[in-house]
Amino acid sequence: MPTVTRPCDKPHDVTPNQVWQEHVPVDGTVELPPDRRALDGLGQNHSLRTALADLVDNSIDADASHVLIRFVRKHGRLRGLYVVDNGKGMTDAAINVAMTLGGRREYAEKDLGSFGIGLKAASFSNAKAVTVVSCATGHAPVGRRLEADPNKRGFHCDVVAPAFAKSELSRRWGIPWSGTGTIVRWDEVFGYPATDDPTRVEEFITRSMTEIINHLGLILHRVIEDGRIEILLDVEDVDQDLVGPRSRVDAIDPFGYTRPGKAGYPKDLLARHGDLQVAFKCHIWPPQSRMLEFSLVTGAEKHQGLFFYRRGRLLQAGGSWDGVSVATRERQLARVEVDIDGLPHSLLAMNPEKSRVQVGPDFAAVAASAVADNGTAFADYLADAEERFRESRKRRRARKSMIPPGKGFAPQLKRAIRDEIPLQDHQVPITMRWTRFDRADRDDFFRVDRAERVLWLNERFRPPAKSRRGSNDAALLKSLLYLLMEQAFTGEYLGVRDRDNIELWQEILSMAAKVDVGE
Repeated sequence: MPTVTRPCDKPHDVTPNQVWQEHVPVDGTVELPPDRRALDGLGQNHSLRTALADLVDNSIDADASHVLIRFVRKHGRLRGLYVVDNGKGMTDAAINVAMTLGGRREYAEKDLGSFGIGLKAASFSNAKAVTVVSCATGHAPVGRRLEADPNKRGFHCDVVAPAFAKSELSRRWGIPWSGTGTIVRWDEVFGYPATDDPTRVEEFITRSMTEIINHLGLILHRVIEDGRIEILLDVEDVDQDLVGPRSRVDAIDPFGYTRPGKAGYPKDLLARHGDLQVAFKCHIWPPQSRMLEFSLVTGAEKHQGLFFYRRGRLLQAGGSWDGVSVATRERQLARVEVDIDGLPHSLLAMNPEKSRVQVGPDFAAVAASAVADNGTAFADYLADAEERFRESRKRRRARKSMIPPGKGFAPQLKRAIRDEIPLQDHQVPITMRWTRFDRADRDDFFRVDRAERVLWLNERFRPPAKSRRGSNDAALLKSLLYLLMEQAFTGEYLGVRDRDNIELWQEILSMAAKVDVGE
C-alpha cells in the first residue's frame, strides 16, 4: 500500500512565495476556555499566612475597620476557616467579578489588590472549596461557591442560597457590624492535622496563630499603626457552641528602634531613573537588640537588605540586596526602605502573591547611584553598618566573663545575658531561690551560699503573688542582683573588700525592701 505524503511532511520543500511574512493573516476566532484543572495550579507559592494576608488585603480595600480570622473545630478536629470583615460588601455583579479567574475590578489608588486572582489563588492554595457571602448597602445578601473539582467541567460557579448567605452574615462574629461586610469560608483545608488528638490540634492552632500574627503584624504594620484596621483571631468549637479567647495582631515595625545604631541615620539616599526619583531610606539598627522588631522571629541576619513597600503594605521583608550588594553577617544591622509606588514595572514589580519584588536589570545601577544630601553613597552606608557591627563585637569580647545564670532565671533573661556577656560555661551556674529566713536574719534581703552557688532571697520581700511567674519570677530584680552579686561567687574565698561590699548591699537592699512593704 503506498504511503500518503502530506504537505507538512516536507518542510524543506519551499516554493518562492513561501517566505517569511511580517503580518500573520487570521481567519476567524475560536473560544478556548481554560480547563478547570487550572485551579489546581493557583497559589502554589502561598503558605497559610501569606494566603490569609491576601484575603485581609481585600478587606482593607473594602474599607473594613475589623477583620476576624476564625478556625472552626468539630468533633475535636479542625474543619474549616473563616475570614470575616465589616467592609462595604459586594453586590451580585461585584461578587461575580470577585469569583472570576482574572476578574479585575476598578482599583483605587490606595488599593492593595492588583492582579484579580488573589482571592482564588489564596483560597485554592489551602482549601478544596471556597464560599464567599457578602452584603452591600441597599442590596440583599449574595453568595458564591467554587470547588477545585477536576470532575466538573468549565468554570461554573455555584450560587449560594440567599437564606444561607443571610444566616452566615448574621452569626455572632463579635466585631462591629453595621449590616455590610464579607465572609470568606474555606472547607476541606489541606494543612489541618488529620486527627482529633487535642494535644496535636492545640499545638497546630498555637503554632499557626503565632505565625499568622507575626506575619500580618509585620507586612501590615503601617496600616495597623495608622489605625486603619484591627485584626483578630479565635477558635470556634461547634460541639460546645463556644468561641475561645481572642488574639490581636499588633504592628511589628522592622524599623521600630528607639535610637539608631549610628548617629546621623536614617539617611535618605536619592537616585534618578529617567524622570522619576527613587528614594532609599537607609537604617542602621542598634546592635544586639532583643526586640522582636529586630529579630523578626527568624533572625536579624536573614532580614538584612531591602524592604519594599507598596501602598503602605510590606511586600519583601529584607533577606536580599537584589544585586545592590551581597548578604553578609557584618551587614545584619542594615535595612533599607523602598516604596515602589509610581515606579515602573521594568524597574520593580511585585509577584502575584505580594510576597516578593522582582527587580529589573537597571535597579542595581540606580541604587549604586543614590546619594544623600551630605554626599553619603550606598557603598558608604554599607561600610558604616559594617563598622558599627564590628565595633559592637569588639566591646562584647572585651567584657569580663561571668558565671552563667541557672535555676530561678526566666529563659528569655538567660538568653539576654548570654547574648551580652561572655559566660564561663564550665562553671556551676548561679541559682536564685526564695525561702523563709529564720528570726535571727528575718530582716536580711539575701543570703550567699558559695558552696552550693545559691543566692537565697527572703520570701518576706517577694513581690506580690499576682505578679509572679513561678520560680522564674522577679526578672528585673534577679537580673540586677546577678550583675551585682556574681563576683561574690568567684575565687576560692571572699576578700575583705568583697565582704564589705556584701554588707553594704545587704543594708541598702534590706532597707529598700522594708520601704516597699511599708515597714
